Order: sequence, then structure tokens, then C-alpha cells
Amino acid sequence: MLQLKDVCYAPQNEKEAVPVLRDINLTLEQGRFYVITGPNGGGKSSLAKIIMGIYKPTSGKIFFAGKEITDFSITERARLGIGYAFQQPPRFKGITVGELLSLSGGQQCKGITCNYLFDVGLCPKDYVQREVNASLSGGELKRIEIASLLSRNYRLAIFDEPEAGIDLWSFSRLTDIFKRMKQKKEVCTVIISHQERILKLADEVIILAEGKIQEKGNKEDLLEKIIDKCDCRQDCIERV
Repeated sequence: MLQLKDVCYAPQNEKEAVPVLRDINLTLEQGRFYVITGPNGGGKSSLAKIIMGIYKPTSGKIFFAGKEITDFSITERARLGIGYAFQQPPRFKGITVGELLSLSGGQQCKGITCNYLFDVGLCPKDYVQREVNASLSGGELKRIEIASLLSRNYRLAIFDEPEAGIDLWSFSRLTDIFKRMKQKKEVCTVIISHQERILKLADEVIILAEGKIQEKGNKEDLLEKIIDKCDCRQDCIERV
């Protein structure tokens, strides 16, 4: 479904280009659930933003469903079915949850909007008319953002550290959502996370460090290796 060939990324600072991603070769398949993990500063978020088109690769090529999309904009990639959820979802003053979901899905059917909220564990009557502003908690925003992804009929969904800034209760609800998403065999899901409970959901785990893919394989082999190698578990896995 998605293929990255020799992708490099080096954002330009005041003096020189500093490599963040180096020679990334990666293939992600339809119906698979991937978790990308590794130490902080290893390039995980940059890789996700490269896939979504937020960042442009310095070199290399990106293909989606057999089509080269290296130069495609964020909007063009979204139209192909690529979705991205931020670590900190944006707030939209003056826009209600119902309006946001309708805009995301390109439809105005209230019943369908309610279904998306049900899917992420939110009661529609309590949220449809609420503004997407500071009155919503971090966990509520995360679930609303996931609902907006569901409304787009995505083919590839990318989540950048979805556990960031949310409480234990909200995290438990998020893992339930991801378990349901894993059943969708027409969708490829990619989650950047350090959390062991999310890592255990993966079909495959990808370890990214120092801008390179260090290992890629099944969770049974790699999860044990990650735990054994970490002198300080918080660098790679934070238990919940």
C-alpha cells in the first residue's frame, strides 16, 4: 500500500542541513497494524509528517497504492485516503463537533455523524453541539479527532503518540478504539507510541533510532528485545 524508497530528510537550520531521517526504505501493507517506536529524537514524528506531506523529503520517493506521491500536497494525500492525527489535536473556536465531522466527511447526515461519535465512545447528544475549544479535555479531543478520521473513509491512518497528554481512563478508551480499528482489513494503521499496551496490538513493530530503521518484525520478537535493551524503560516503554 505505502512504500518509501531511500527517503532522507534534513531540515535546514541557520548554518547547515541536519539529517533527521537517513535512507528510509519501508513498505506498509493494507490490513496491517504497525507501531513505530524508539528513543526520543529518533525521527518518528518526522517520518509520520513525511508520509502525510507536512514535511517534504530531501531525497527519495514515496508511493501509495502504486502511485508516486512524493510531490503531492497534504490535501492531495488526504483525498487518496491518508489521514493523520496530531500529538496535540488542534482546537477550532466557533466550530462545533458536529460541524467538524461533517466537514471532515464531506457529508451533512446527522445520523452518520452520531455513529462516528458512538464508535469512539462519546455520547452524540452531549457533543454534537459543543465547540471544539478549550472546554474539551485532551482525551475528548483525541477521540473527536479519531472520529473525524473515521468519517473520511481513510485507507491509511497515522497516529502520532495518541497517548500524549491524556489520563489513564482516556488511554483505556483509546486502546479499545485501536482494537476495533485493527479489525478493519481494508485499512493500514500506523501508530507512533512508547506504550506497551499499544505495542502489543501491533502486527509488526518498527524500531526507529538515529534517523534509521533499526529493526522491523513481529511484536513477539521485538517487544522482548526492546524491554531487555532499555536500562531506563521510560525511554522506550511507559507502562500504563
